[in-house]
Amino acid sequence: MSGSVRIYEVSMRDGFQNEPVVIPTEQKLEHLQGLLRAGFRDIEVTAFVRPSWVPPLADAAQVVAALPDAPGVRFWALVPNAVGLNRALDSGLRHVATFLSASEAHNKKNVNRTVTESLSELQQVIAKARAEGVQVRAYLSTVFGCPFEGDVPIERSVVIARALLDAGAQEIALSDTIGSGNPVQVKHVVEAMLAAGIGVEQLAMHLHDTRGTALANAYSAWQEGVRTFDGCIAGIGGCPYAPGAAGNAASEDLVNMFELMGVDTGVNLGAACEVAETVTEVIGKPLPGRYHKYLLAARRRSANRSA
Repeated sequence: MSGSVRIYEVSMRDGFQNEPVVIPTEQKLEHLQGLLRAGFRDIEVTAFVRPSWVPPLADAAQVVAALPDAPGVRFWALVPNAVGLNRALDSGLRHVATFLSASEAHNKKNVNRTVTESLSELQQVIAKARAEGVQVRAYLSTVFGCPFEGDVPIERSVVIARALLDAGAQEIALSDTIGSGNPVQVKHVVEAMLAAGIGVEQLAMHLHDTRGTALANAYSAWQEGVRTFDGCIAGIGGCPYAPGAAGNAASEDLVNMFELMGVDTGVNLGAACEVAETVTEVIGKPLPGRYHKYLLAARRRSANRSA
């Protein structure tokens, strides 16, 4: 194997929150068991947001209360503000993620605040979390393009990322929120982050596949030294405040690509595809992830030949 990468699985949060069907808590926990069997070791299980904003995640406290004992696994939750952090702390969760947009228009649409206002609050949220011994990652959205503003200057993303790290965040998830990025742009963004003194180990990639470029963008980031990639089983989800955005890079597609390259992911590809097939049935529609559909078709062809 040529090194390893970390696949940070977000289907329980970023996937389920954007689907029209509300997944019952018990089914979410069954989905989680499938992810654990597949070998995922970083799983974002929910978000502590106002239930009226995101009804599919209204059961955040119940999900966290029912999390299994899983040595070596880190369970994460998204927290938008101090209230969300307090709920996460009360739940006993020890890993949280914050979020902020690099573009003013998207940030206002998302949380009805300017970037400066959001950053000021998040600096306090991150500081409190770190004081409590909680690990923090910070999503930086619209780094590669905004649905309302178009191109986002790389320098702006660098300044915000640096401020979040200075506040105590341990990882910045550079997010292609609308799936408009390309491999050359990814290379330039990562290079700019490194030139600003941000360690490559502090960077993760959160890629959407709207234009079919997520895997190419992941490969570009990998070539620059990034080793953490967000994935979402079967590619479910999208972004409610980014019109037209498709789901995240499918976890099983990322695993397949890296394993073919000789890069260890720690994930069992067959087991991951089984989870993708199951969640497709739960959601009730075809999902954009590719490899699980290829594997299912191959199994059917094999079964037909044997019959």
